[in-house]
Amino acid sequence: MRRKLMLTVLLGITGICSYGQGEYDVSKIPAGLTENAAIVIRNQEMVYEVKGLGSARQDYKTAVTILNKKGEGASNMYEYYDKFSNVYNLKATLYDEKGIKIKEYRSSDFKDRSAVSDGTLYSDSRIKFMEFLYASFPYTVEYSYSVDYNGILNYPSWNPASSWAMAVEKSSYTFKVPKSFSFKHLSSKGLKTDSTEVKDMKQYRWSCAAVPALVYEPMSAGLKGVNPWVMVAPNQFEYDNTKANIEDWTKLGSWLYQLSSGSQVLPEAAKLKIQLLIKDAKSPKEKIKILYRHLQENTRYVGVQLGIGGYTPIVAEKVSTVNYGDCKGLSNYMKAMLQEAGIKSNLVVIGSGMPSLNRKYASMNQANHMILCVPLEKDTTWLECTSSYDPTGFIGNDNSGRTVLLVTEQGGKLVETPLLKPSGNYLKRNTRVELNEEGNAAIQIDAQYANAQYEDNIGLMLIEPVNQRKNIMNSLGIPNMEITSVKYTQPDKDLPLLNENISLKSSQLLTGGGGKLFLTLNLLNRQENTLTPIENRKTPFAVSYGYLDEDEVIYTIPKGFKVEFIPKDIVIESEFGKYTTKVVAKDNTLIYTRTKSIINKQYPAEKYNEYVAFHKKLYQADKQKSILAKIE
Repeated sequence: MRRKLMLTVLLGITGICSYGQGEYDVSKIPAGLTENAAIVIRNQEMVYEVKGLGSARQDYKTAVTILNKKGEGASNMYEYYDKFSNVYNLKATLYDEKGIKIKEYRSSDFKDRSAVSDGTLYSDSRIKFMEFLYASFPYTVEYSYSVDYNGILNYPSWNPASSWAMAVEKSSYTFKVPKSFSFKHLSSKGLKTDSTEVKDMKQYRWSCAAVPALVYEPMSAGLKGVNPWVMVAPNQFEYDNTKANIEDWTKLGSWLYQLSSGSQVLPEAAKLKIQLLIKDAKSPKEKIKILYRHLQENTRYVGVQLGIGGYTPIVAEKVSTVNYGDCKGLSNYMKAMLQEAGIKSNLVVIGSGMPSLNRKYASMNQANHMILCVPLEKDTTWLECTSSYDPTGFIGNDNSGRTVLLVTEQGGKLVETPLLKPSGNYLKRNTRVELNEEGNAAIQIDAQYANAQYEDNIGLMLIEPVNQRKNIMNSLGIPNMEITSVKYTQPDKDLPLLNENISLKSSQLLTGGGGKLFLTLNLLNRQENTLTPIENRKTPFAVSYGYLDEDEVIYTIPKGFKVEFIPKDIVIESEFGKYTTKVVAKDNTLIYTRTKSIINKQYPAEKYNEYVAFHKKLYQADKQKSILAKIE
């Protein structure tokens, strides 16, 4: 009897513990998933059912455990919608560390606001969201919602482990489509596709489990090479009373051409203005430059995203009247002006700052921008029509070397934009340093930046003088620096070149004692030692762009001193680039020259530590010193 009573008590305690330990108790997460993690996706389920060319339903549910403050933002729910979609059935629940329910939220608790971004004048995009505030870590948020679509351009992608420090316990994507519909999909290497047929529907399912969190890796080319993902796209769709076939890029380009067809008509006053502007031009190239500059000086960028208008350019006549437009509208307006000048051009769809278009997979979500291509008899000019200062033909590093879609009468055509080569992305700098025996110096810096380095630094010419000087003070790192003059100029508006002229004074450039002075030769462009080796790196890495730096520093030796020691020449060469230094003593000067050429491409993860070692060699080389001795 006593044993039975004790058993009953134990069972009761067990029942209480079981009841108190909820489904989302953090202790239930496998230890391997909390390592390196700030976020754990406990469960994620997405079901997307295609009902027609322009109609679909999505049901989404997820539970996310936030382990610490670094993962706090991942607890928030955001879902965008517009007049072609409706978000409903919103629910959310907050759980504490033990998985015990703290609070439930209903649809009325979610906020709803416009999702118009800065620089966008017209947009019908809105957002429903919930931002959870809970101070005690860890905690779990579970939420769900449904979306009905009455216009389709894309199908949703699946990317469960989408950020650093994020682990996934389990996740799945179920895609349902009528048997009569065709679609395409891409997936990560080795991901299994489960497919079944139910009556007149086909069902595809992708899933993953126990995906560990990854620690941030510098210079990463992205997580898609190591984590599971799926992209799905329609071959035919209906959107805003428009039907399209996008089985391939040719057909997608045909649809885009139809959207812009007839939108290049200009008012008579604008035509007369164009003819007046180009009347003395001697060549098509000169006409392009004149009209591009006219575009830059008389229009501004404003985003317009309304239904099919998000893909249809504003008519040229409208842009000519209001003097603004988005990337499509401004590119189309430039096309209309060139057309009036007798020059043919093509709109170009591009993923600015995104990977190149996949040649074998046509979809609407690989691009975010439009530029203009002007094919001439002997060469081709590319125009970035949203910039007010880019030279004619310069489309920037983010658009360089990309596979893009040329929109032509015959349909879409995949072509490559010009590649900015390392030798063209140069910095050429000459610096003269007048030293005295106290270590004080008068310094004159004359530099020129080209192409991608021009793009990185052109902002210095456009900001206020006070901010110019602050930027210089923070970037040069010269001790006790006093700027006496600064000048930035663009010598030729048709070339991506920026000249920099800085005069300044400094002290403490020389250190030493006992009649000897030590001079660090590389004054301005030292390699930072910010990279550390990573064991078992997971992701490939890439350099943002290749470049060439050429520095010459001429030091005038202080009176009463002579050169006692100069370092040997250095040459460091690898697959990542090449570095050289040379020091020459001539008359009363020391001439230090340095070149650094970096190659841009994607490298496999296992090469990263070699890249770190290469950087470390450059860091050490940039610490070279010369010794000056007092003349007795």
